[in-house]
Amino acid sequence: MTDLPPLRDVINRHGLFASKALGQNFLFDEQLLDRIAAIPGKLKGQQVLEVGPGPGGLTRALLRAGAQVTAIEMDRRCLPALAELAEAFPGQLRVIEGDATKIAHGIEGPFHVVANLPYNVGTMLFTGWLSGQDWPPQWASLTLMFQLEVAQRIVAEAGSDAFGRLAVLAQWRSHAKIAMKVHRSAFTPPPKVMSAVVHVTPSDMPAGVSARMLERVTEAAFGQRRKMLRQSLKGLPGALDALDQLGIDPQRRAETLSVSEFVEIARVLSL
Repeated sequence: MTDLPPLRDVINRHGLFASKALGQNFLFDEQLLDRIAAIPGKLKGQQVLEVGPGPGGLTRALLRAGAQVTAIEMDRRCLPALAELAEAFPGQLRVIEGDATKIAHGIEGPFHVVANLPYNVGTMLFTGWLSGQDWPPQWASLTLMFQLEVAQRIVAEAGSDAFGRLAVLAQWRSHAKIAMKVHRSAFTPPPKVMSAVVHVTPSDMPAGVSARMLERVTEAAFGQRRKMLRQSLKGLPGALDALDQLGIDPQRRAETLSVSEFVEIARVLSL
């Protein structure tokens, strides 16, 4: 194992601090970071995409696990610290400078995504990885740090207050679980809320369903979640007829439908 200076020393030497504008919160606990890196399973020789590595705390853990890491970082202040990691682990780390929402990572073949996502872009990136008709996806698993509230929305069950569009998108062709919770005191600076690591693996995609149609159905249904389906879905052509065909009461509200019921609505509208 490569001996590295403590991460705090690296940060101090490079004059780094967490940027609120970039949604940064640094993790220094090496044991905690190793636990996060272990969630996807054995990573030795595996391709891993990390978004927003910052000074490289989680990156270190991934490299120690033997992963081949591609890290996308838009904060130029952090690049020298990441360059030092690349030197310490020859051939294991490739750093791309830029905005992960706008640039391609260029990884070929299956890869794992492991990231302490910046809070301000985390949900956008997550829904992007879940979207698209091509399935199974390029990624083999997603291991992502979110605010606890967002994590609970991802794994929520139908009928709960947290159940919404995010849960449907995460569960209709994937398995999502909260792998561990992380106390706010583990971060520097401490965020105002608790965090959690969500682990997602792809499962079989239901036949005959357009992913874009499911997205449209959930956008409409949860865009007016307190209204009955007959009201929230009336602007989506054919949706009310689909409810009638499936025997779904149009007086129900979106949060009462199961993931499978949303899939069935989308299947009818995909014909």
